[in-house]
Amino acid sequence: MNFKELAEKRFSARKYTDEPVSKADIDYIMECTRLAPSAHNLQPWKFLLLTSEEAKRKIRQCYDRRWFATAPMYVLAMKDTAGCWVRPDDGKAHGDIDLGIAVEHLALAAADRGLGTCWVANYDVEAVRRLFPVEGYEAVAIMPVGHVAADCPCPKKTRKDMTEIAEQL
Repeated sequence: MNFKELAEKRFSARKYTDEPVSKADIDYIMECTRLAPSAHNLQPWKFLLLTSEEAKRKIRQCYDRRWFATAPMYVLAMKDTAGCWVRPDDGKAHGDIDLGIAVEHLALAAADRGLGTCWVANYDVEAVRRLFPVEGYEAVAIMPVGHVAADCPCPKKTRKDMTEIAEQL
């Protein structure tokens, strides 16, 4: 499929089968993620692939939703708090932006493999810090990844009209 079809296909999946994500799919998704651009190519990120039963039990303590617990794996996306580029004019750090680009690569790569994801940001921050401590890194998002259940809700995409978001000068 072309990129527009992939972008249309991708949605926030909130129900998964218990089928594990294959090593080939994980490798493909993470390679696409690794190729994401970042400011000054600093790549200020780390991704924890949570596939063991213990790791999944721990991450499920950080976001207590029934649908979330159906995922067979999770990716905890973290930014390097000191290793991101900072714009000199105003001191704006670009770590969140860089990680956002990489996480979207992850979501689209998963969709390309027929898998679902859902960007989760409303988790228990303190629990993540306690259960997944990585010195110098801050968790930004949790991405459940898996095969989408047949009865997973897939709402129709609604987006603003192009005239509301783009202006040619």
